[in-house]
Amino acid sequence: MPVNVLFSARPALWPVYEPLLTRYLAEAGVEARLGTEFDPDQVDYVVYAPNGGLLDFSPFTRLKAVLSLWAGVEKIADNDTLTVPLVRMVDHGLTQGMTEWVVGHVLRYHLGMDRHITIQDGVWAPDAPPLAQERKVCILGLGALGEAAARALASLNFTVTGWSRTAKDIPGVTCLHGPDGLREALSRAEILVLLLPDTAATENALNADTLALLPKGARIINPGRGPLIDDDALLDAFNAGQVGHATLDVFRVEPLPPDHPYWAHPNVTVTPHIASETRPATAAQVICENIRRGEAGEPFVHLVDRALGY
Repeated sequence: MPVNVLFSARPALWPVYEPLLTRYLAEAGVEARLGTEFDPDQVDYVVYAPNGGLLDFSPFTRLKAVLSLWAGVEKIADNDTLTVPLVRMVDHGLTQGMTEWVVGHVLRYHLGMDRHITIQDGVWAPDAPPLAQERKVCILGLGALGEAAARALASLNFTVTGWSRTAKDIPGVTCLHGPDGLREALSRAEILVLLLPDTAATENALNADTLALLPKGARIINPGRGPLIDDDALLDAFNAGQVGHATLDVFRVEPLPPDHPYWAHPNVTVTPHIASETRPATAAQVICENIRRGEAGEPFVHLVDRALGY
């Protein structure tokens, strides 16, 4: 008997995903029917994005799992009507894209590229940057994305410290955890990268107190989640000279409102949530692998801990 897979995401994505899901499910040996409309009590799996409009899962009495197309699950993790396993998106295309973006902006800060690009006054002022091993980079959050970025930066010989809620072991990276570890990690962070999930425990992780722990003039890169930063505290830290510059890709409100002070602030680079995105070709493989696992009675990969929110 075929499994029924409901695609609940932006309608424009269905023509992109339908042939990919069909192909990879067939290759996995899973007989399936795919569509954007089913009677709820006939659905076995939901391929899901929050912007697809589905909010109430209670009619889906046969549902085995919800398979998210997004890495972040903060918009669904606390949905009381969802009682089946929830799986978040972790795929190598998304991971590679994030790693490339993070490494690019770390190198931009490390090499002083902004200063060199904007010098147009004819003044010859050679000032070579230090080598990477003399530059201290800290990554908050050592999940799949944070670990990949940490490994890539370590391979370039940056002195990399990583912090996570629980202990991790990554070759070439000094891994810290817990409250004391967070203070130590921040104290080392000439360049700080935020790749924490968005949970109640991580909201305003960068606030007046934690920003004060950074080395004076530190640079901040946030491709993680907007609520990780207390915006008022960051603006105050710029004005006090505590933080030198920030590159921000994610915000509490998106698109970033035209009157937001970040747009015009000389110490901020705004990028429009482009650090990474779900790539259909690789995401479809992950979705289909989890459907195969569900049908074979194997554990799902990238299962969300609903209590932790990620």
